[in-house]
Amino acid sequence: MLQRRQVLGGLLAVSVWPAARAAEPTMEAAVRAWAGSATPRTGRVLLQIPELVENGNAVPLLVRVESAMTAAEHVQEIVLFNERNPQRDIARFQLGPHSGRAEVATRIRLSTSQQILALARLNDGSVWQQRVDVLVTLAACVEGG
Repeated sequence: MLQRRQVLGGLLAVSVWPAARAAEPTMEAAVRAWAGSATPRTGRVLLQIPELVENGNAVPLLVRVESAMTAAEHVQEIVLFNERNPQRDIARFQLGPHSGRAEVATRIRLSTSQQILALARLNDGSVWQQRVDVLVTLAACVEGG
C-alpha cells in the first residue's frame, strides 16, 4: 500500500517537471534580462561564425568589439545568446581595460539552424550587438525525449 508522502511526492514531481521546461525564456527575454534598461544597438560588434555549418558539434566563432580598451573607454562584458538550444545563454566573458583588446574566440554546439546573437556592454552602459543566422545541416546537443 502506498504511503501518503509517496503519492504526494510523485504528484509534485509530475507537476513541476513540465512547468520547469516551459519556463525557458525566449532569446529576447534573456537579452532583456541581461541588458536591463539599455537598448542594444547594432554596430561595434563583429560576430564571425560560419553561416552554413555541416556539423553542429563544434562550431567556431569569434567576437570582436570596436573599443580603445582604455580606462576611459572599454568593454566590460561580451555575451552570446542563441535562439533554439536548450539553454539561451551560450557564454559570458568579463573584460576590462587590461584585456588589451575586446576579442574572444570559442567553439559552441548548435542543436539546429538558428540565430546567434553577440552583445557587448561598454563601461559607459551602452550595449551593442550583431545577429547572424546559422544553417546547421547535422544537429548537436539535442535533448533525448
